[in-house]
Amino acid sequence: MGSNGHLPLFETRPAKGLVLFRLYAASIFVAVCLIWFYRVSYFPVEGKPELCAWVGMFLAELWFTFFFFITAVAKWNVVSRHTFKDRLSSRYDEAALPEVDIFVCTADPGMEPPVMVINTVLSVMAYDYLPEKLSVYLSDDGASDLTFYALLEAARFSKLWLPFCRKLKIEPRSPDAYFLTTPTPVDDSAMAKEWLLIKKSYEDMKMRIETMTKMGKIPADKRKEHKGFREWDFVSSRRDHQSIVQILIDGRDPNAIDIEGKPLPTLVYLAREKRPQYHHNFKAGALNALIRLSSSISNAPLILTVDCDMYSNNSEAIRDALCFFLDEEKGHEIAYVQYPQCFHNVTKNDIYGNSLRVIMEVEFAGFDGNGGPAHTGTGCFQRREILCGMKPSKELKVECRAMKNERTIKESASILEENCKALASCTYEENTQWGKEVGWRYGCLVEDYLTGVCIISKGWRSVLFRPERKAFLGVVPTTLLETLVQYKRWSEGDLQIFLSKYCPFVYGRERLPLKLQLSYCTHMLWPVNCFATLYYVIVPSFCLLKGISLFPKMSSSWVLPFSYVMFASSGYGLLEFVNCGGTARGWLNDQRMWMFTRTTSFLFAVLDNILELCGFSKSAFVITGKMADDHVHQRYEQEIMEFGTTSPMFTILATLALFNLFSFIGGIKKVAMDDVHVKVFDLYGLQILLCCVLVFLNLPIYQGMFFRSDSGKMPPSVSYQSLAFALLACTIAMY
Repeated sequence: MGSNGHLPLFETRPAKGLVLFRLYAASIFVAVCLIWFYRVSYFPVEGKPELCAWVGMFLAELWFTFFFFITAVAKWNVVSRHTFKDRLSSRYDEAALPEVDIFVCTADPGMEPPVMVINTVLSVMAYDYLPEKLSVYLSDDGASDLTFYALLEAARFSKLWLPFCRKLKIEPRSPDAYFLTTPTPVDDSAMAKEWLLIKKSYEDMKMRIETMTKMGKIPADKRKEHKGFREWDFVSSRRDHQSIVQILIDGRDPNAIDIEGKPLPTLVYLAREKRPQYHHNFKAGALNALIRLSSSISNAPLILTVDCDMYSNNSEAIRDALCFFLDEEKGHEIAYVQYPQCFHNVTKNDIYGNSLRVIMEVEFAGFDGNGGPAHTGTGCFQRREILCGMKPSKELKVECRAMKNERTIKESASILEENCKALASCTYEENTQWGKEVGWRYGCLVEDYLTGVCIISKGWRSVLFRPERKAFLGVVPTTLLETLVQYKRWSEGDLQIFLSKYCPFVYGRERLPLKLQLSYCTHMLWPVNCFATLYYVIVPSFCLLKGISLFPKMSSSWVLPFSYVMFASSGYGLLEFVNCGGTARGWLNDQRMWMFTRTTSFLFAVLDNILELCGFSKSAFVITGKMADDHVHQRYEQEIMEFGTTSPMFTILATLALFNLFSFIGGIKKVAMDDVHVKVFDLYGLQILLCCVLVFLNLPIYQGMFFRSDSGKMPPSVSYQSLAFALLACTIAMY
C-alpha cells in the first residue's frame, strides 16, 4: 500500500535471468581484457602492413568492447511492469476516466492501402472504453480522396462493428485480422447468422474500397454521397493543396449512434495544407497539426499515436495505460506509456530479422529500469501536457482524471471544420516554438525518438508495458532492400540526435541519469558500428590471402579468450533470442541481418550524416512499403531472400560475400598445399574460421547470384560488378 493509503495500480518487478546476464557480462569483460593484453604484448615489430593491420584490429576490438559495455548497461536492470485493472475499476467509475484522442497517420495510399488504414481505425474505435470518451483522428499526408472514401465507408461500418465487438467481446478488433483468424461459430445458429452477416458487410465494404483503389479515382455518383469530396475540386496535387478537415462522426451529436443506440466515437479526417515552398516536416508535422486540431474538437488529456499499419490487438490497452497515469503514488511522474512494436506478418524464422524481439523485450525493458524507454512513435499513450513543454507536477494526475465529457453541440460541425483549417495551414507554425519546444520535434528522421529524449530530459519518466496479449500488431518489410532502407533511416536519425544539441550527454544531462544516457547511445551509435564491422569483415580475409596472421596460434593459450568471447556471446545471444520467442534458425537470420545492416545501412547512414553536416544534402523521409506483389509475398512466406533489383547496398553485400569466399578458398588451399598442414592451420586457424563463419552467413547471397532463376534473384549487373570488385581485391592482396 502506498503512502497515501491506496493500493498501487501497477507494480514493477525485476526480470528473470538478471544474475545469469551479469555473470556472462562480467566474464566477457575479463576475456576482453585478456585480448587487449595480447594485442598490446604482441605488437608486430617488423613490417608496416602487419603493424597497420594489427593496430586496426585493436581499435576495432576496442570499439566492440565499448559497444558491448553500453549494451550491458542497457540490459543491466531489465524490469517488467504489471497492472491491476480490477483496482482501477473499483476506484474509478467509467464517467471519471479521462478522454483519449487517438492519432492515426498515413501518407501514401499506394504504399499504405486504404483497407489497411481503416482496419487500424476501426480497431481503435472499438476499444473496451466508453465510446463518447474516444476521438479518432486520421492524418492523411497523401491528401487522397481514396483514403477519405475508405474512412467514410469505415464510419458507416462502425455502426455495425462496434456493437458486434461489445456483444461477443472479440479479439482482435481489426475486422480483417478477426475474420482471418476466427472460424464461424457453430454452437449457436443465431450467433452464426449474425457473424456471417457482419462478415459479409465487411467483405462488401472491403471490395468497394479495393475497387475504388484499383480505379484510382472516385466516380461522380459516389462523390455526391458526402460534401467532403468537394474539397478535392481544389486539390492540385498531394504536395499542393489546401487544408481539408472533415468530421465524419461528431461525438457531440446525440444522433451519432450505432445500431443499438449507443454513442459512437468522434471520427475526423485531416489532410493538412501543403505548398511546394513550405517544408512540411514529415510525420512530426502531421502529428503537430493533429495536436492543434484535436485541441479545438475534443482536447483529451491523453493521446495515443498509432501507425496506420499497426492495428489494436488488445481492447484493454487504454485501461492498462491508465493504471500508470492514474496511480496515486507515481502517476504524476509518467509522461508516456510505450507498448512494444510487434508484428503479425513475421515468418517463423524471421528471415529479415524484423521482429525486433531482443530490442523490444530486453533492451527497451532495460531502458525502463534505467529511467525510461525511448518513444517509438506508435503504440504510445502520452499526456497532452508533455507535448506542450510542461514539466512533471503532482497536480497533473488530478487534472487527468477530472475531465468530463459533455455531448453538447456548441457550434455546428461545418463551422468547426472551417475554423480548424487554419490550425493545419502551412504558415501557422511560423515564428512559433512548434517543432522546437512544443509538439513533436523537427529536424530528425526519427522524430519520435528525439521527442522522447526531450521529454525525459525535462524530468519525466516513461514506462514500457508488455501485456500478455500484445497490444498492437503491425507489418514488417517483406524484402531485403526495404529492410535495409528502413534500418538506414532509423540509424541515420539516431546518429543525427547524437551529433545534435539533443545528445543525451548534453541536453538535459542534469536530469538524465548516466545509465540512461549510455542506454540511449546503444541506438544512437548504431551506425558507427559499420567501421569496426567492415574492418573485421575485410581485413582478416585480406591478410589471410597476403599471409599475415592477426590472431594467436591455435596451439597457444591466447586463443582461449578469443574463443570464449566468440562462443559465449553466440551461446548467450541464442539463449536470449529463443527466450524472447524466437527460433535457433531465426537467431542465425538475425545475426546475418545485423552483419548486412552494419556493412550497408549503417555505412550509408554515416555518409549521409557527414554530407548533411557539410551542407551537401538534406535528410529525406522514406515511407516503408506495406505491400508486395504475389510472387514476392510467396517467396517471403517461403523464407527465400528477395533481391530482384539493383542497389549499391546489394553491390557491397555481394562484393564482401565473394571476397570472403575467395579468401576462404585461399586459406584452405594454403593448408592443403603445405607440407605440414597442421603448421599452417595452427598459424591461420582463427582467420580461416572467421572466413568460414562469414561465408556461412552469406549463403543466401551466393544462392541469389548463382543458383536461382526466379525474379527475386540477384540482378546479373550486380553480380558482374561484385565479381570484378572481389577479384580486384584478391589480386591486390596476393600481389
